[in-house]
Amino acid sequence: MVPLAVAGLIAWAVVGLLMLVFFRDWLTEHGHQDWLWTCLAGFLWGFPGLAVMMRHDAHRRRRRASARQD
Repeated sequence: MVPLAVAGLIAWAVVGLLMLVFFRDWLTEHGHQDWLWTCLAGFLWGFPGLAVMMRHDAHRRRRRASARQD
């Protein structure tokens, strides 16, 4: 699950940077600057998601290890 969370973080960051660098003027002209804030929010919310996925994977590894010992 961690690779999915990391991929999401990277995707939000790349899309946000692309819009900021290449489409900033267009976004401003058409009143869509909220899209940049959406990318920032997606990127920042990815960190709590990453923490949850890391914890989930750790619990899953522990459950599988204890099942093998039984």
